[in-house]
Amino acid sequence: MRDLKMKITLYSLTLATACILNTGCHSLNKTQKGAAIGAGTGGIIGAFIGKSAGNTALGAIIGGAVGGTAGAFIGHNMDKQAAEIKQTVPGATVVREGEGIIVKFDSGILFDVDKTDVKPAAQTNLQNLAASLQKNSETNILIIGHTDNTGSAAYNADLSVRRAGTVKSYLSSAGIDGSRLSTQGKGETEPIADNNTLEGRAKNRRVEIVIVANDQMKNQAKQAGK
Repeated sequence: MRDLKMKITLYSLTLATACILNTGCHSLNKTQKGAAIGAGTGGIIGAFIGKSAGNTALGAIIGGAVGGTAGAFIGHNMDKQAAEIKQTVPGATVVREGEGIIVKFDSGILFDVDKTDVKPAAQTNLQNLAASLQKNSETNILIIGHTDNTGSAAYNADLSVRRAGTVKSYLSSAGIDGSRLSTQGKGETEPIADNNTLEGRAKNRRVEIVIVANDQMKNQAKQAGK
């Protein structure tokens, strides 16, 4: 956690410097920001993502970044896939920055209360996501389950693990190679909103699907940057 906070701090300092020395942040697209930030710090994701996704999702993207010209190559590929997911998976929130994508589903979209079976109405969303993942095969996918703080911490941790596992099983059955898929359950430990309100608890109940470049894409990016 300490190292993660340090990377976020370094990101902020680097981006601020770039804005001062150049024409300003607004003149840079997300891929360009990823290249500049990655070259300076190895961290290629905006601090605002930390408010939209838990530290596990943030860390997965930062930890897998290559930065520099190779990072810009990966960012371009991620731009295209993120745009596709936004068009084909209307039930999801797509967060795109640097070298990764976070696809977030509120739990209410995927699951009934206290259940782990995917709702019939949500299956089309996951099928469409799987179709995009199949077409963009040079990525790894981390599925993270989250809950609010209602109930015991142990129960919530288990529920989040089972829900992440259900999404993994569904994507695998839709044709995604299981070697690309991994899961984590964070229970109530990474809230993004106030658990003291109904609205906040609803936001905290979510599944995040983190898409990052695999080794093949990274090697292609490094070759393209030479």
